[in-house]
Amino acid sequence: MKNTITVDGISKKIRNRTILDNISLTMESGNIYGFVGHNGSGKTMLFRAISGLMSVDSGSIRYNDLEIRKDVPVIPSLGMTLENAGMYSDFTGFKNLKILAGIKGNIDDEQIRAAIKRVGLDPDDKRTFRKYSLGMKQRLALAQAFMESPDVLMLDEPTNALDAEGIEQIRNIILEEKQRGAIVLIASHNKEDIGLLTDYVYSISDGQVSPERKDKTDE
Repeated sequence: MKNTITVDGISKKIRNRTILDNISLTMESGNIYGFVGHNGSGKTMLFRAISGLMSVDSGSIRYNDLEIRKDVPVIPSLGMTLENAGMYSDFTGFKNLKILAGIKGNIDDEQIRAAIKRVGLDPDDKRTFRKYSLGMKQRLALAQAFMESPDVLMLDEPTNALDAEGIEQIRNIILEEKQRGAIVLIASHNKEDIGLLTDYVYSISDGQVSPERKDKTDE
């Protein structure tokens, strides 16, 4: 069965500033959707709204037949990275993910270890999160997003702070997740990420979303 996210005319104001302005979108399983726009254009806010982490003033968001923040608080099967994702600074990467995995209890230690290895980290690394480089922190945040094989992935700047090898590795994982049947949303300033990975591209400006021709992002 295909999963579908339906965004119907959502708007949001914060301190009298329009953050999201009458946005409507439909997204389906097995596709990667790219969102491009300058800082402050509304990309992160859109992800927060679609996921259920933020309320909207008008309009609705549905995941299949469930209305987000009415029938369910958030998208039920969701993996997400946002800026400044919270991790415990004094715990190892493995312990951080074990705590997060314990919320749903869907995966065991070996699956957590596999998720950490998949993004190029060592699950037995005894360093605490505070001693990780920026690239390592990014990889761990992505491992957290991927580890439970969610139906929906929302990735904000997924290749940020990664070296060339890491970028290629994460791009391959994102494509694997698409093949698995996930709905993947990517917000990125990296035109190469958008050009190589996405099936559909949307431009966000002043809280409004408009479709872009895919070949424009490849220039």
